[in-house]
Amino acid sequence: MNKRLFFIASLAMILIIVAACAPAPTPTPAPTKPAPTAPPAPTVAPVQPLIFLSTQLKPVEEAEKMRKTILANFTAAKVEFVADDEGPFQDRIIAEQKAGKVTVGVIGALHGTFPVLVEANALEDLTPLLDKLKDRPIVKEFLTLGKLGTDKQYYIPWMQATYVLAVNKKALQYLPQGADVNALTYKQLAEWGANIQKATGQKKLGFPAGPKSLLHRFVQGYLYPSYTGGLVTTYKSPEAVEMWKEFKAWWEYVNPHYTTIDFMQEALLSGEVWVGFDHTARLINAFKEKPDEFIAVPAPAGPKGRYYMSVVAGLGIAKNTPNKAGAEALIEYLTRPNIQALTLREVSFFPVLEADLPADLPTAIKLEADGVVKQSKAKDARVALLPIGLGAKGGEFNKVQLDTFTRIVLKGEDIQKVLTEEAANLQKVMDEAKAPCWLPDPPSTGPCKVK
Repeated sequence: MNKRLFFIASLAMILIIVAACAPAPTPTPAPTKPAPTAPPAPTVAPVQPLIFLSTQLKPVEEAEKMRKTILANFTAAKVEFVADDEGPFQDRIIAEQKAGKVTVGVIGALHGTFPVLVEANALEDLTPLLDKLKDRPIVKEFLTLGKLGTDKQYYIPWMQATYVLAVNKKALQYLPQGADVNALTYKQLAEWGANIQKATGQKKLGFPAGPKSLLHRFVQGYLYPSYTGGLVTTYKSPEAVEMWKEFKAWWEYVNPHYTTIDFMQEALLSGEVWVGFDHTARLINAFKEKPDEFIAVPAPAGPKGRYYMSVVAGLGIAKNTPNKAGAEALIEYLTRPNIQALTLREVSFFPVLEADLPADLPTAIKLEADGVVKQSKAKDARVALLPIGLGAKGGEFNKVQLDTFTRIVLKGEDIQKVLTEEAANLQKVMDEAKAPCWLPDPPSTGPCKVK
C-alpha cells in the first residue's frame, strides 16, 4: 500500500476511535407548554366591625348570653357588644360626635335616655329603616314613643320588661281573708306579711335594697303613682305623706336582710323571702330552678290605681357611624320574631311585637309571663314610664328617692320635713336637666315642677 493510502486509512481509523470514545450527544428537549397558572383566590371583603353600645343587659350573665347566643347567627358585621352605665354611655356617644370621630354603631338604651341624645344631635333618623321593617308587628304605642314627640323615628323598639311580685306557694295559705292574689292592694300586702310573721315567726316580705338593687324604680313607678297619681308634681303632697306613713308601718314585715339583696331571686330560692318584688330579669332564676314552688302575680294597687312601670328599651344608630349598613342590619336582626323570642328565653326581656308568645316557651318564662299579662290587663292598671330627659342627672334623680326612703323608713325622720327638703333637691335636678314631666305626671312646658 502506498503511503498516501496508508495515511487516509489511518486517519479514518482514528476518527472512528475518537467518535466511539466521545460522549453521546445530549438530546435537545422537545418544546413544552407552560404550566397553567392557578386562578387568583376570590377577594373576600372583611367583615366590618360594629360596636353595639348598651345600657341594657349589663350583668355579666346577661351580657354573655347576648354575645354568645343572641348574636351568634348575625353575620353582617363583627359585633362588639359593650354594656356600660348611663353616665359613661352618654359621655362616650356625645364626645365622639363633638370630636367627629365616631366609633359607636348601634345604641341600645331605655326610652328615657334617647331625648338627651337627640338634643345632642347624636342620632340618625331611622324613618327609612322603619319602612323596611313593615313586616314587623311592632306595638304602635312603642313606635310612637320612639319618635320622641317628633315626626322622625329616632329609635326602633327592642325589648320590654316590668316588675312583678314572685310568690312562694307556701305563702298563699296566709292571704288576708277575701284577698285575691292577682288583685292585691298595698294594705292587703302589708296584712299578708303580718299574717306570715305571726304564723312562722319570720319576716317573709321582700324588697331589694342592696347597693345594686332597683328599689328606686319601685318608689318611682309603683308606690308614688299608686298613692298620689304622680311622682315629681306630687312629691311632697298630703297623699305622699300618707303613703310614707303606711310604707314605714308595713316595712316592719320586710325581711331584715334587705340591704344585702340586689336580685330578689336569690332570697326567694333560699327561702328567706316568700313574697318578693323585683324586675322580671331579676326574678327569672327562681322560676327556672323551682318552677313548682313559685307563681308570678301583679303588683298591688293603691288609692289611685294599680300602677306599674313599663320598661321600654330601643335601638338607635349613632350619627356618622362608620358602618351604618351593619348597624341597620343588626336592628333588622334583633327585631325578627325568632330573635325576639330568643331574647325572651335567654334574658327574660319581653318582645315588642304584637304577637302571641311562642307556645314552646320554657316553663319559667310562661310562669313569669302569666303575671306580666295579668298586670297589664288588670281593670285598674295604669302605666308609669321610666324617667325621661334627665341625661347625666339620672343618678341624682334616683338618689333623691333612695335618700327619702332611707331618712323616713330606716332612720325614722319626720316625714313632712324630709319631703320638703328632698323635694327641693328634686326640683334642682329637674331644673338643671331641663326635663319636662313624663307619665304619671301630666305634660309640662319646661322643667317639671314640684307642687
